[in-house]
Amino acid sequence: MPTTTHVKTASTCRPPETVQGTHVFDILGYSEHRGIGAHYSIRSGVFDVAGYNWVIFFYPDGYGEEAGGFDFVSAYLRLLSNGCGKVRASCDLRLVNPATGVAASVHPSLVAVRELDPDGDGSKVCHCMCISRGELEGTYLRNDRLTMECVVTVRKEPRVSKTRAFPSIRVPGSNLKRQLAGLLESREGADVAFAVAGETFAAHRLVLAMRSPVFKAELCGPMREVGARPIVIEDMQPDVFRAMLYFIYTDSMDHNDDLGRDYHSKNCDMVRHLLVAADRYAIERLKLTCQSILCSNLDMKNVATTLALADQHHCDRLKQACVEFMCCSNNMEAVVDTQGYKDLATTSPSVLADAMLRMSKVGKKLTKRALGDAPNNKSA
Repeated sequence: MPTTTHVKTASTCRPPETVQGTHVFDILGYSEHRGIGAHYSIRSGVFDVAGYNWVIFFYPDGYGEEAGGFDFVSAYLRLLSNGCGKVRASCDLRLVNPATGVAASVHPSLVAVRELDPDGDGSKVCHCMCISRGELEGTYLRNDRLTMECVVTVRKEPRVSKTRAFPSIRVPGSNLKRQLAGLLESREGADVAFAVAGETFAAHRLVLAMRSPVFKAELCGPMREVGARPIVIEDMQPDVFRAMLYFIYTDSMDHNDDLGRDYHSKNCDMVRHLLVAADRYAIERLKLTCQSILCSNLDMKNVATTLALADQHHCDRLKQACVEFMCCSNNMEAVVDTQGYKDLATTSPSVLADAMLRMSKVGKKLTKRALGDAPNNKSA
């Protein structure tokens, strides 16, 4: 029996590490930097956060269009490091109120994580302040001195552990079939024997009773035969009884063929005998398996014989398959010429008449010879 191997693996992603640093930038003689131009900037010293070099650009007359006639003051954080790949960082620029000594964020809405890409086409700067000159000079300037605190937070890539395999215990495929076949072959613990055409077979009452209601009644019911003498089985060949026993124990047709394997036409005779035995002992799974095999091997030479067998042993599915096969046949003459068709016309004319009626309903045109060979089917 094929087995499926399932391997379960896992990895763990830890929260991203953040590194935060604060750089205090004091600007003395602030008024001397005013009125120079919108693109004039004051640079802080280079400082390190998380292994990257940063610098603050302060624009006392604003920068570009945002200058608005020198009414605004701007500041930017710039990443100086190169060859470091993409960096995710945020900048919170705070101005120190000289009256209280408390630093407050100028624009909390600008404190957002941004992706900087000094080696590519992405941005290398964070815009971290744009404040009106009146507010800045009225609140944060004293003795011509401006103090700002730049809080830089770098978010590193999350760390993912190496993939590891979960511990597992492999369970081999079931060997129940092999063990039961060995039990049948060894005869160990057998408590009943059968005589079939001169051959003796040993078996276990419990197994037979579990698989066949007929065997259950014969071996365990009030009419059970008790004694050491083998139970005689009439009208069955030893090979057929052996194959039936093997199926009862293993759910397989024989020692070499698993359940559901297609049989060649040379094996269909054995399958027909097994079907009869399965019907006799009410082994429904074996009976249905035989029907499936015979259905898969229908041809123009055996369809009539198979139809008769299906009718005799109440195999409705197989009977229906035979009728449908005959309906689809493109050479009804070949079917009529078979001995099985002639035997069916003689022994079971009603079965053949029913088949003819069904064939006529689906528009099949029967030859005159086909109609003539079936007694009492003129009206069909």
